[in-house]
Order: sequence, then C-alpha cells, then structure tokens
Amino acid sequence: LQFTEEKLGQAEKTELDAHFENLLARADCTKNWTEKILRQTEVLLQPNPSARVEEFLYEKLDRKVPSRVTNGELLAQYMTEAANDFGPGTPYGKTLIKVGETQRLLGAAERDFIHSASINFLTPLRNFLEGDWRTICKERRILQNRRLDLDACKARLKKAKAAEAKAAVTV
Repeated sequence: LQFTEEKLGQAEKTELDAHFENLLARADCTKNWTEKILRQTEVLLQPNPSARVEEFLYEKLDRKVPSRVTNGELLAQYMTEAANDFGPGTPYGKTLIKVGETQRLLGAAERDFIHSASINFLTPLRNFLEGDWRTICKERRILQNRRLDLDACKARLKKAKAAEAKAAVTV
C-alpha cells in the first residue's frame, strides 16, 4: 500500500542518503558493464553461438567441456597431411610442414589463451554477477522493505496525531 501510494504521489517517501544513492547507481552501472563485457568476451573467445550454448550447458550440468580442436590446429593438421601427400622432400611439402608446425603452435597458444582468459578473467566476472550482485540485490530489497515499513508507520503516526488533534479541538 505504501509503495503504491508513493508511486501515485499520495504518500511521502523517505529519501536515502545521497552518498548511498550514488553507491547504488554505481553498483547498477558496474553490473550492467560487467554483463556487457562478459558477453562480448565470450563472443570474442568463442564466436560460434552454438558452441557457446553447448559450453554453457556443460557448465550448468557441472560437466567438463570437451576439448575442441582450434581452427589453427585443424589447418596445421591439413597442411601436414598435404605435405605428406606431396612428399616431405619437395619444396612445397617442406613449406607446408614448416607452416603447419607454426599453425599448430599458434593453435595451441590460442587454446591456452582461451583457457587462461576463461579462468582468470571470465570467472571473476561471473563470480561478481552470481555472488556479490545477488547479495547486493537481496540487501537492496530488504532495505526497500524496511523503508516502506518506516514510511507506513510514519503515515499512521501522522494520521493518529491528526485524529488526536481533531478530537482535542472538538472536546
């Protein structure tokens, strides 16, 4: 009732401390930017949406995500197989072997980067959103309910004083 009357402009609302309001606004801003950064980093690390959904499901089911071959590693495999078909002694075969080995190293470095970024960057962001942010929301709801209770009590007290004053005038 208090909340509805406040929204309709029929009841007074106790204002929170300006510093606290600023902290709440900063917390909302932090949450919004954290979500955007998290989502975009996931897109950068795994551009394939279906693979991201698969990884998400594995994560929610607490199962290990199967290891995928990176595009660099796949290209390296093709180059090595082609080099063997052309013959490792031919100039084209030698070049394919060298480039294939470099691509394999690049693919392995990419895999390590994705794994490291996931653990060291995405995990803390998720921990904030799933832990700290939920706590902030819970405490914010509790504070809002207490403030509404306080304002409702103030309104009842004001009505009681007005009724008391009216009764004193009529007597």
